[in-house]
Amino acid sequence: MADRDPFYVGYLDRIPAGIAGRTRLAVAILLAVGIALGLVLTFAQSSFDEGVFEFGVDREFRGVVIEKPYPMLLIPGTSGDARVTHYLAAYGKIGAGKFVDGLDGQSVRVTGSLIYNDQQRMIEVHTIEKIEGDTDDLKGLKTAAETPLGRMTLTGEIVDSKCHLGAMKPGRGKPHKACAIRCISGGIAPVLRVATHAGEVDYLLLVGADGSRVNRDVLKFIAEPVEISGEVVRAGDQLILYADPATYRRVVTGSTYELR
Repeated sequence: MADRDPFYVGYLDRIPAGIAGRTRLAVAILLAVGIALGLVLTFAQSSFDEGVFEFGVDREFRGVVIEKPYPMLLIPGTSGDARVTHYLAAYGKIGAGKFVDGLDGQSVRVTGSLIYNDQQRMIEVHTIEKIEGDTDDLKGLKTAAETPLGRMTLTGEIVDSKCHLGAMKPGRGKPHKACAIRCISGGIAPVLRVATHAGEVDYLLLVGADGSRVNRDVLKFIAEPVEISGEVVRAGDQLILYADPATYRRVVTGSTYELR
């Protein structure tokens, strides 16, 4: 009688050797493919930004309020820095406008949680009160002159300053688009994140060509590579990009730049 192909019925005690060998080989191959695919997908993922949100930690800050175009607190710097800029936000996806209304240029005491990333800082404000009396250490913080750096064309991603600095991870890209739209709609300062030729990252506060806020105007560009041409200035430790949002345009690929 001619040999027949092995055949296995589930209720039998033993699997034919040929079928058992092929099954073990198939399982081993599938297991190896699964492990390899998992490793490829893991290493292909972009790492989260190293932002920190000191949630639940209440700190106290003394500084001078900038009310417009976006709420900020200017704090005396150390190690030769004239001042350190802190964006201000309220709890949740809301800017700090209600806290700083009428306090522009005033010395204040702020309590809140610190959020920071890549030397960019924000305070989630819990309380704010005007400081009465002598504030000699805070004099001159607001009067620092802006240093023009020239007209530039920059390509990057518009991010909301709260989430990207550490309140959320990831705080940029497509996964974060809906959240960023809500934050910027709520008054949180929009920032352009760009890469330099040296492989570093810089952040530029976005304002209109006339220095006005542009929250509503930038929403359609969030989480997209965007090219913006405008005047760049340095104000203390902060970079600011003055540009008309009507001139923003989407691009297919990113580019780098170098501050000069």
